[in-house]
Amino acid sequence: MTHMPPSRAPLGFGTDRFQMRHGTNSPAALAAFAEATEGLAAYRTDTMPAVERALAAEPTMLAARALRGLLLLLAARAETLEMARGITEALAPVAATEDEVALTAALHAGVARGPLAAAGVLDTALAARPDRLLLVKLATMLRFLGGDGAGMRATTAQVLPAWSPAQPGYGYVLGCHAFALEEAGEYPAAEHAGRLAVELAPHDAWAVHAVAHVYEMTHRPGDGEAWIEARRPGWQGCNNFGRHLAWHLALFHLDQGHADRVLEIYDTEIRPDRSEDMRDYTNAVAMLWRLRQHGVAVGARWAELADIAARRRGEVTLVFAALHRLLALVATGDMRAARDVAAALAAADGAEEQAQVAKRIGARLAMALLAPATDAVVPLRGLTEQLFRLGGSHAQRDVFVRSLALLAGRRGDSAALADLLAVRRRLKRDDRFLDLLAA
Repeated sequence: MTHMPPSRAPLGFGTDRFQMRHGTNSPAALAAFAEATEGLAAYRTDTMPAVERALAAEPTMLAARALRGLLLLLAARAETLEMARGITEALAPVAATEDEVALTAALHAGVARGPLAAAGVLDTALAARPDRLLLVKLATMLRFLGGDGAGMRATTAQVLPAWSPAQPGYGYVLGCHAFALEEAGEYPAAEHAGRLAVELAPHDAWAVHAVAHVYEMTHRPGDGEAWIEARRPGWQGCNNFGRHLAWHLALFHLDQGHADRVLEIYDTEIRPDRSEDMRDYTNAVAMLWRLRQHGVAVGARWAELADIAARRRGEVTLVFAALHRLLALVATGDMRAARDVAAALAAADGAEEQAQVAKRIGARLAMALLAPATDAVVPLRGLTEQLFRLGGSHAQRDVFVRSLALLAGRRGDSAALADLLAVRRRLKRDDRFLDLLAA
């Protein structure tokens, strides 16, 4: 690996307002990096611009360069991963502080092996310095991407005792903990923590999201709709995570039978453009697929999603996203391209995390999703227990559980259907989908 030397010598040592220590004491760089930290925690649109401002003030700021790479890694597309890899190759070999060491090592691990390897590096750093908001948020996001809900819960439980409401960023840390509790099925504790987090940090979209998940999993769609709508001032101006909150809002309307309102939210808030960001894309596909299952006509909305899927049919950078692309192709009847997605997943090889996910669950799930169109006989039992490896949340992965359950029902495979519903009911109360399944 080739390392480029810093462009000029660091100015000294400094600490930003979120306790990160840097090999520079440039006030402008430290202030901009702190803005980037809070921007990441609040899902603000100016997070990457704040990183760039920090580098403009101090080009040798190693933490800013590493954070830029980690943000690209989290975007999880082939081109953003390649850009992150380029940043690792240009990083200076010597870090001045332990926090810089943690960020640069996490980036190297993430590019080489995957998000869980990067999160492991950050967790090691947090064991010694649990009061670093940036490391907490990044570790949570990386474990979410890599499908490690238990690890996410362990991370937040580990650091929270070191925090108090008097510390800058406490509300955001509590918001991370709230979502980890929700994914663990600890719903009353998650709702309490999430509500308190929003009180402390009204712009914490992740905490709003955590409480919305509680309402989704406990089948309280009216409460969920009211919760998200009442907090629009805090989340509507955030980055594309706002589209995901709109996705949750649409889910609540779908569960109440408001199909027209779902399509309105889809057009204006979930899919206002043809974004290829994997988060925007999976929101859109998952919503249209649910509408399709409920027999709701969606017009020509599938076409642009299928166009993107066809162009990216060989991309397995993130298996979760690849499977959503396959759904778009199945919905439009492009079975040749859909089979290409399945073949790319089957061909994934190596020790890197996503190759292992493809091997353990991705390729098998792809064949199951293709089965209704190909008449292939794909064993369904055992698939659901492996879905967590895809990453995302229980609510997001439910699109696959629903699809497998409908397939089992059509086949009359009562054993597989019982297994699927038992897994679903461990964390989610019965909803309108079971009426659909019965029909």
